[in-house]
Amino acid sequence: MAFPALLDTCVLFPQYLTDTLLTQASAKTFRPLWSRGILDELGLALEHNTSMTSEQIQHRLDRMRTAFPDAEVTGYEHLVDGLTCDPKDRHVLAAAVRANAEVLVTANLKDFPEHSTKSFDLRVVSPDDFLLDQLDLYPAPVLHCLEEQVDRYVAVHGPATVSELCTALDRAGVPKFAAEVRRNPLCQDHLRQVEVSGSQ
Repeated sequence: MAFPALLDTCVLFPQYLTDTLLTQASAKTFRPLWSRGILDELGLALEHNTSMTSEQIQHRLDRMRTAFPDAEVTGYEHLVDGLTCDPKDRHVLAAAVRANAEVLVTANLKDFPEHSTKSFDLRVVSPDDFLLDQLDLYPAPVLHCLEEQVDRYVAVHGPATVSELCTALDRAGVPKFAAEVRRNPLCQDHLRQVEVSGSQ
């Protein structure tokens, strides 16, 4: 069974990063988790920081719930007051603890100091380090997922190659992962194939 990883609001906000994470989750390289509180925060962040309409935001949240019906953690609220991480993120840690997540993926590492998590057998990692681990464990599936993303973007004029997607992911906060994908032998083979087909 894929290992459970709770995804904080901040890693579900950037479009390409979210798509990369959830495409890999669809390939069963890990099991994604979130809570109602996290999705509520995500909706507010999208409302205040993007040009998305309320209908587009709701559609995005509904698609996440439909794609991963077992991802939403419940029954964690009673744990919040006993936690010692940053107060605004205690609901996130409580959901991770309640779900027995092995990993909490967040860009806000400083909000989860070691003393607040060490008793829960829970690793707190950045999205960059998480995706690097994914690439190390599942190099072929991860590259396939990136190719799958690019294929989907054709209709919406997004990144047209894995290399272009890596550029977008670099800007989205996972530069080490993007650089490692470009150096990966499987990716190098793919890029050479693209160049050859494009020159014919």
